[in-house]
This record gives sequence, C-alpha cells and structure tokens, in this order.
Amino acid sequence: MFTIGSHLSVAKGYYAMGKDALKMEGNTFQFFTRNPRGGSAKPIEEEDALKLKKLMEEHHFGPILAHAPYTLNICSQKEEVREFAEMIFSDDLERLKNLPCHLLVFHPGSHMGQGVETGIELISSFLNRTLKEDHPVTVLLETMSGKGSEVGSRLEELREIIDRVEQKEKMGVCLDTCHVYSAGYDIKNHLDEVIHEFDEVIGLSYLKAIHLNDSLTPFSSRKDRHAPIGEGSLGLKTFIKIINHPLLKELPFFLETPHELEGHREEIRLLQKHRKE
Repeated sequence: MFTIGSHLSVAKGYYAMGKDALKMEGNTFQFFTRNPRGGSAKPIEEEDALKLKKLMEEHHFGPILAHAPYTLNICSQKEEVREFAEMIFSDDLERLKNLPCHLLVFHPGSHMGQGVETGIELISSFLNRTLKEDHPVTVLLETMSGKGSEVGSRLEELREIIDRVEQKEKMGVCLDTCHVYSAGYDIKNHLDEVIHEFDEVIGLSYLKAIHLNDSLTPFSSRKDRHAPIGEGSLGLKTFIKIINHPLLKELPFFLETPHELEGHREEIRLLQKHRKE
C-alpha cells in the first residue's frame, strides 16, 4: 500500500485532521503534539480520538506521525531548557497513549558549542530517562541538515545515540529528504549508495518514516529550506525513485512542503500518478 499524507494543523481536532487527509486523497498525516513554537497542548478528547480511530480503520490509513515541537532542545547547554524539553516530551508520550498514533519524531537538538559528543550523551541520557516500557510509542530521530551545531546530520551520530539507548526496540529514524541532501548524502544521483550506507551504519530496520521535501538550496548546503516536490534542487525524478524503491516503498511518506491543503493534494496526486505497485 502507498501510504502518503502531509503535515496538518491540530487546531480543528484529531478527527478533523483525518477528514482533511482524505480531502487531500491521502491515507495518513503528521501533526504537532502541541504548539510548535511554545508549550501549550490541545486537550485530547476521548470522543475525538475514537472518531479518528474509526475513520482510520474504515479508510485503511497507514500509521500517522506525531512531531514534537521545534522549541525542544534536548542537548542545550542550559539546564532549564533541557528540563523543559524533558517535561514536554514525557507529557507527549503519555498523551499519545490516548490516540491511534504510535510514532513520535523529534529533532535531536543543537549542542550549542558543547561538542557533538556531549550532545549525543545528553540526548541518549534523556531518552533513557523518558522511554518507559509501557509506552506504545516508537520515538524517531530525524535526520538533520547540519546547520549550526545540530546533532544528527551524520548517520554515525544517530547510530551512536541509538547504541546508548537501553530500550532500542522503542527507537527509530525518520529520513528527511531535504535534510539528508543538504547534509551531503546525494540521494539525487546515488540513492542506492545512500540507502546501503544507511543500512550499514544504522540498519534499515530502524527506518520507520520518510519526510518528502524538495530542497531550495543545493547539495551539501547544510541549510534547512524546504521546497515543493519537483521545484527544488532534488527534482521530481528523485522522488519518483524514492517512492518506488523496493527498500523504501512500504514506508509512510509525509509531505512538509510549503503548501496549504490544496497544494498538498496536487503533490499527492502527482506522486500517486508516478507510483508503481
């Protein structure tokens, strides 16, 4: 099954997001667990969650994806920032128990001059404190573009974090196409080689989702600038190869391109047209 959707706003409710996904002719969606620039969270009403679950079952949805807010910096040099991140993240893990959502992606964070090794240690220690056996959620590290002092632009850094996490069965990776290309992994010209390297370094069993984003900036720019599918430096042919690759095609795909609902519907239609079953 081709599982594809886009990022939607939780403001109208969870069932409403499911309805919007159907309007875009998708069968999944991504959403922020709370305000992406702040700490407030929309309450999860039981009836809303049950209606979403029923809709997903009726329309054969693939897994949906929750996204932690951008403001969380788990490896900040400031203790109060790390404590805030841990409080929010732990709360989100608890809240997701009430939704038919078992995937949560987050940006590993920026070490802010402390060094990558310190950043990795802070992230892995954080995960060892927050991941609990009774949580049904798999936590995904997002591949990053490498701007500033970001941790996670190299596959080896993500592997090192996973290696230090005790509950590895609750860990995974979300590959962002814009980010990896900007970080120096040439998925445009050498997709097979990048997939092989991912498998060698991390293991494809950890790859749980893909963010489909074209890039406004060129290869290895180390910038995080998303473009609509086919309108950036990656180009449409790259995405046709990705969605049809035998090692990737069964994963859920999520658009984070700079479009509203109608634009995402056109992108989903475009990709569906090029999908080979």
